[in-house]
Order: sequence, then structure tokens, then C-alpha cells
Amino acid sequence: MDEKERYDAGMQVRRKILGDAHVDKSLSKINDLNREFQDLITRYAWGEIWTRPGFDHRTRRLLVLAITASMGRWEEFRLHVRAALDGGMGIEDLKELLLQVAVYAGVPAANTGFHAIEEILAARQPPAGE
Repeated sequence: MDEKERYDAGMQVRRKILGDAHVDKSLSKINDLNREFQDLITRYAWGEIWTRPGFDHRTRRLLVLAITASMGRWEEFRLHVRAALDGGMGIEDLKELLLQVAVYAGVPAANTGFHAIEEILAARQPPAGE
């Protein structure tokens, strides 16, 4: 696969996992400072790693969530939680993931993760009475 094919494959997976709205927003912010970075993550994170046959997208999604929570990368964690919920992942999956994080990465990481998910869910609820 050449770099153009890798980029195209990466963009396809990136859109599938994160959604068109998020990707379009990211692409609209490309400038001279971040252009190469956006190209890099599209080709390598999405085009090289996410397209590998070893794990399905659900497994990769769970790994990203566990790693970002474990490392305290909360902005990225929230992004992938929203994408996971939009992609059909259930609350039970997220709960089990954070229980695993609690044991292997620490209770504070899991605690923050639970709070982040609760905030995302609350923001998705219509105001009371609607």
C-alpha cells in the first residue's frame, strides 16, 4: 500500500469510528502548523493500525478507551466515548472497561472515567419535561 492508499484507507476508518462531523471539523482546522500531524495520524493511526486484521474495530475501540483513561488523556477519552456510544457500544461495555481500568490503572483513573461518561450521557439527555 502506498502513502496515498494508506491515507485514503485511514480517512475511511477515521470517519467510520469518529463520525463525519468530527472529522470534518478537524479537517477544517488544518493549517501550516498541524497539516503534517493531521496527515500523520490519518495515515498511521487510522490507515496503518486501525486497518490491521488482528483486532476488530470494537476491540480497538475498547483498547483506546482503556489506554486513554489509564493515561489520563481525558479529552481523547471523551471523544472516543462519544464515538463509541454513537457507534452502538453500550453503557455496560463502558462500565466493564472502567472496572478493568480501576484494577490495572487505578481507582482515580476509573473514577474520572465514570464522571466523564456521566457528563456525556447527561449532555445527551433532553431537558426535563420534553
